[in-house]
Parts: sequence; structure tokens; C-alpha cells
Amino acid sequence: MTEDQLERALGYKFQDRSLLQHALTHRSYSSPHNERLEFLGDAVLNAVIARKLFERFPLLPEGDLSRLRAHMVRQDSLHQLALSLSLGDALRLGEGELKSGGHRRPSILADALEAVFGAIWLDSGFDAASEIVGRLYRDRLVQLVPGQGNKDAKTRLQEYLQGKRMALPQYTLVGTEGDAHAQWFTVACVIDALRLRTEGRATSRRAAEQVAAERALAVLEKS
Repeated sequence: MTEDQLERALGYKFQDRSLLQHALTHRSYSSPHNERLEFLGDAVLNAVIARKLFERFPLLPEGDLSRLRAHMVRQDSLHQLALSLSLGDALRLGEGELKSGGHRRPSILADALEAVFGAIWLDSGFDAASEIVGRLYRDRLVQLVPGQGNKDAKTRLQEYLQGKRMALPQYTLVGTEGDAHAQWFTVACVIDALRLRTEGRATSRRAAEQVAAERALAVLEKS
């Protein structure tokens, strides 16, 4: 993926392209790298999500809002958003990270996406960064249900099916790839009663199951 393609995926064009390059530069590649921009992006993300939750749930107390925010800005959420943007294909990584699959590593992708948010803030101001964060998180905010902020996707899927008196989903390992120290797992989530099958891919089997369950929920919520 080129930087132009990433800009199109984001729906934002940088005035200063060097800021985007900086945001995509991992510390293994060169210095300056993206960790300072990540610091800024984390602040943008937390502020924007806090306001969105404050406006969406006017009766929720502070503790519940904090838990929902933590759920929304955690590494897994950022990782999934980064994957949807194919951000990993645009990362600038050192040779060692490239060989070990760093462009797919959740922590690296999550940090880079936060760095991109920080870069947009510097490039065009907080309002522009807020707009991008809000757009990327729109579907997740719409689907968010208070009280479920700390429940993982497998638990929510199980509760959904139990509520409809359906059998629980089956999770099956489809395949693994990569070296032993950097393996990726692909898992299928199958719901026979609904003839639904989704797949998840992650650096552990458990995480891949969560991704597959999240995708199954997304299909069910749209049906």
C-alpha cells in the first residue's frame, strides 16, 4: 500500500506528507520514529472517545463511562481498525521486524494508528483529527451497549445465541503460518443453526477466536 492509498482509506490528505511518513516509521527503521506522535495520538483518541461517550450516554456515571472508553481505545480495537485500513502495508520497519512479521503485530499496528491520529492533529488541528477518529469509530460507537464494555466478543456472541435458544458456536483452527516465534493463527467460527461462518486471524489462537466472534456479531447485528 502506498501513502496515497492510506490517505484515501483514512479519508484525509496530509498537507505535510513528512508527518505521515514520521507516523509510519517504527523505531526499528530509523530515528526520529513515531513514538512521540503516538503520545499525541493517544491524547486525541481518549479525548474524542470520551466526548462521544459523554454525548451518547448522558445518564451514565463517570465509572461506567471510563470502562466503556477503556474498552473502545484498547489495543485490540486499534489493531482491528488498523487492519481495516491495511495500515501495516505502509509501515516503515527495520529488517528484523519485517522478517518477523512486524507489519502484522497488534502492538505495532495499534501504536502506528495512534501516531497517525497525532500526525493529523499537527497537520490540520484537533478538529480534523477528531473527525477522522469519529468516522473510524462510528460503527463501534453505534453498536456499543452499556454494561457490555468489559465483555469480550466470544462472551457476547454466546449470550446472543443463548438468548435465542441456539447452540453455541464451534471454533476450529483453520491453519497456522510463520516461524515459531512469530506465528499467526486462523480460526473459523461456525454457527450451524444460522449457516454462518466467519474467520479470525491473530498472533494467538485465543485472539483469533475473538476476532472471528467479533465478525460473526457484526454479521448478526446487520441482519
